[in-house]
Amino acid sequence: MTETMNHHYWQGAFIGDDEAERRLATLPAAVEEALAAPLDTETVLAACDRLATALSDPAHPVSVRLAGHLPADESGDVLAELAAFLGRDALTRKLRRELGSTAPQRLGRPDAKETVYEAWAPVGLVAHIAPGNAATVAPLSLIEGLLAGNVNILKTSSGDTLLAQHLLAELAALDPTGALADRVIVLRFSSSRQDWLRLMCAPADAVAVWGGEAAVEGVAAHVPPGCRLVEWGHKISFAYLTRDAWQDPATLAALAADVCLFEQQACSSPQVVYLDTEDADDVFAFADRLAEALAAMPAPEGDALDPAEEAELTTTELIARLEEHLGLTRVLTAPDGTWRVLADTRPVLTASPLHRSVWIKPLPRKRIIPTLRPMRRYLQTAGIAGSRPDIAELSGTVLAAGATRVTPVGAMTAGYSGEPHDGVYALQRYSRRVAVQADERFATTACLDDLARPVVLPPPTGPLRDKADVQELNRDVDPRDAELYFRSGGSTGTPALSLFSYDDYDTQMHAAARGLLAAGYDPARDRTANLFYCGGMYGSFISFFSILERLGGVQLPMAAGTDHRATAETLIAHRADTLFGMPSYLWQLLHEEADLLRSYGGIRKIFYGGEHFTAEQRRTLTETFGVEVIHSITYGSTDLGPLGYQCTESSGSVHHLHADLHTLEVLDADADRPVEPGETGRLVFTTHARRGQSIGRYVIGDLGRTLPGRCPCGSHSPRFELLGRLGDVMRVATYFLNYRRFVAIAEERLHYSGELQIVLANGGPREALTVRMERAGDVPADAAREAFLADYPELRSAVDERLLDLAVETVDGAGLDRAAMSGKLRAVVDTRQ
Repeated sequence: MTETMNHHYWQGAFIGDDEAERRLATLPAAVEEALAAPLDTETVLAACDRLATALSDPAHPVSVRLAGHLPADESGDVLAELAAFLGRDALTRKLRRELGSTAPQRLGRPDAKETVYEAWAPVGLVAHIAPGNAATVAPLSLIEGLLAGNVNILKTSSGDTLLAQHLLAELAALDPTGALADRVIVLRFSSSRQDWLRLMCAPADAVAVWGGEAAVEGVAAHVPPGCRLVEWGHKISFAYLTRDAWQDPATLAALAADVCLFEQQACSSPQVVYLDTEDADDVFAFADRLAEALAAMPAPEGDALDPAEEAELTTTELIARLEEHLGLTRVLTAPDGTWRVLADTRPVLTASPLHRSVWIKPLPRKRIIPTLRPMRRYLQTAGIAGSRPDIAELSGTVLAAGATRVTPVGAMTAGYSGEPHDGVYALQRYSRRVAVQADERFATTACLDDLARPVVLPPPTGPLRDKADVQELNRDVDPRDAELYFRSGGSTGTPALSLFSYDDYDTQMHAAARGLLAAGYDPARDRTANLFYCGGMYGSFISFFSILERLGGVQLPMAAGTDHRATAETLIAHRADTLFGMPSYLWQLLHEEADLLRSYGGIRKIFYGGEHFTAEQRRTLTETFGVEVIHSITYGSTDLGPLGYQCTESSGSVHHLHADLHTLEVLDADADRPVEPGETGRLVFTTHARRGQSIGRYVIGDLGRTLPGRCPCGSHSPRFELLGRLGDVMRVATYFLNYRRFVAIAEERLHYSGELQIVLANGGPREALTVRMERAGDVPADAAREAFLADYPELRSAVDERLLDLAVETVDGAGLDRAAMSGKLRAVVDTRQ
């Protein structure tokens, strides 16, 4: 069978009429099978963004193929329009506006204090009945259905090209998961085939119809009871001018442009111009001026009118000319018939025959509602011109009368990303709001989906990137997305700049909030002191303020301060029982004010970030200070945001991946290849849910390994264990030494629970390594030196071979070298030249 005969696209294959008819009979079963596998929104966004990138290049093979289904003089504009709609930026804005987030189908807790989960679920099957006069409407309507997670069946007109079929086939081909193809069916047939229309609509949960009343009525007869009928019918728009505005030449020119743009074929084009007056002379005088403005516009381009359009224009004009004899109207037309102004003294709303034909009518503002409200079903855009107070007052009045959209005159056909259509959000019409009520067993479950299935995101592609590469990416960030500037803490080098859009920041803070719930934070009961460092564009304090705000938790936004006594007194005065902060700062605070805080006895939970508590430090916090819960508040970076979180079953440096935001690879430390499952390697993250900046395959500088099996907490989110930073390994005196080995020896051999720092220096003929330990740890320096030499063979060899001088110093905790911005302990201070 030839391709021209296979003009239907059904779940990944082009088929002919006979096969389409056979499959239509089994449509309900096909829908049920497709709905059995949920569709992640990111899958749709990634494929659409790839298609948008292809359509933005006229020479791309996809663009070339699709251009063949369009008139040569229109293909460039149509493909550019499609590219603008399909880009990640536009679609994520649309999702946020219409459904509240970029992952609206995930069952999350809208109020973190309650174990109630809500989501926007697909209605199921959406049948789209597309018009025959707009090339992009059909495929874009179906893509809206995909964004809402539905299975979609689309009918295009028998006179249409195969643009919709091939565009959606290209989209499906760009989805490696195959999930999109399973949800796309496109049929081309005449509306006279009522049996096909009936089979299309019978199993549908929503039917979207584009067209006038006759089209809607024809489809409505096939819509089953309980099925949602979504009408995208023809609408009437009008302009409204105050006296000052209609006398303004600039307003007149803008109005003429609105009339001529698209030849009034858009629903938002003005068909009537209302003047804020009751005087017929004002109407006739303005008609003369508008006629002059229309005469000055460029001549229309395009095909000649068909006989029906010509007949409607002629009939409307003749009736209006007859009424001139009654003093009711005045008709002004172009000598070549390319425009006409129909002045009418009666205010009733009258549809225009279009093609640069516009009514001029009087309508004092006090009569707007009674005049327009009877036609409220048909009203769409009101272009208002007047003073600022006039626009504010008149906007409220025309909206009350039934209009759904108000714009300036001159911008009536312009729109913005995510704009409601005909008074509703399309994605909400293709969705259901669903809820699940759970009991106290789900207190630490932020997203119910994590217990049901793993998130499936597109696999990472592209080259590996390091911090320098990401800094270079900042130069190309769209200024509209560079809304929030953060600098890293600088504990491992020069502070680096990271840029975020507020939307991306909001997505990440919601993710971190979910992770905090999983770790055992209770926003209904915990009283939290935010003791992270603040200032200098460092993001920790601000981020955790935002996280607590989204959780609705009680917060004392104190920040880390040097006056530990004042901090402790504030904690006690306001009954704080939960501390957020860096381990090094919290350790100093608790030990310097140990007597006061132990007597208080109210610190129950500690959530830390940026560093780790050792097992010995955890034991001290539990036994000495009575802390019941000690968990990582998040694992992340300034560049990428939150990457992982701990659940109540996680300990040490084990974290779950924020799998709805990122994918994780573990690559060999010395080669760019994956390690075997469970082996240690470099952690490489790819961020997916980010609008402003695409950061793929980022080598973050940490070592780790994945953990097999499902976590005892029940979550399907992958787990990984942090095993230090690449910088923890030091090349010293021809040997590779690991900072974490020193920490482990101090903890296990000496029962040391304090902080530890290594300083490297040139010591004359030999290199020098100094281990700095807190004096409060009560470990003698000589005993510590002996333990390190006894338990670290490579270190002992370097010393025995007289390649290295080893020293141990005990110092006050405040004397350890820390990053100025974040307060983090600098694990290794390398002063060698």
